[in-house]
Amino acid sequence: MSAKPRVRPPAVAGSFYPADPRRLCAEVEAHLAAAAPAPPPAPRALIAPHAGYVYSGPVAGTAFRALAPRRAEIRRVVLLGPSHYVALRGLALPSAAAFSTPLGEVPLAADAAALLAGLPQVVIDDRPHEREHSLEVELPFLQVVLGSFELVPLAAGEAEPEEVAAVLEHLWDGDATLVVVSSDLSHFLDYESAARRDRETSRAIVALDERRVGADDACGCVPVRGLLLAARRRGLAARLLDLRSSGDTAGGRERVVGYGAYAFA
Repeated sequence: MSAKPRVRPPAVAGSFYPADPRRLCAEVEAHLAAAAPAPPPAPRALIAPHAGYVYSGPVAGTAFRALAPRRAEIRRVVLLGPSHYVALRGLALPSAAAFSTPLGEVPLAADAAALLAGLPQVVIDDRPHEREHSLEVELPFLQVVLGSFELVPLAAGEAEPEEVAAVLEHLWDGDATLVVVSSDLSHFLDYESAARRDRETSRAIVALDERRVGADDACGCVPVRGLLLAARRRGLAARLLDLRSSGDTAGGRERVVGYGAYAFA
């Protein structure tokens, strides 16, 4: 009997989102249903937030609802987010065969390591993924909206936009591939200051100007900047779908975190 492939278990089920599958599915579906439908065309890439669902779930729902028209064609999701707990140079791909959430297992693309083997900025390292929430919290939304797909999860440390864009170019395989960058926006400013900064960051994202997105503007600035560069080269346009903060969703307004949803098509 062959050994069961190693599966990365959920790290933040029960804290960032419900651990009970029925409650989780119902909460994701509620956020999707409450979101305004996005105008066509359906996105080839997204930026979505990654806080606890009570805070960022409404904005994430807006991002992922836009994928519904592409459910039948998306077979691979390249998911990038910041490494919050482990410092690293470049981007880390895990060795696991699947990621698990309360909604089931998501298989990892078996050919990802081979496709990225020639890139020195990519390492195989499970440590950044063990506790990381920035990738995990996007998976239940993707599972509900897309159903079946394979995953390429990349935790980003220090990397230049060109390095991230090169990774995307190696993985972006036509209409069957979706790119998702997981990032929140400003952190712990007062409500009005956060709104001003997040509007400026949104203008930079829509303009595909990676030079105007810094670490204080988005915790996922490294993958965001790489996506903006790759999108510009591919002739994609960016649209702002939703822009709010925790002061709008489920928190006070003295210290807020900003959340944005953006589509690239």
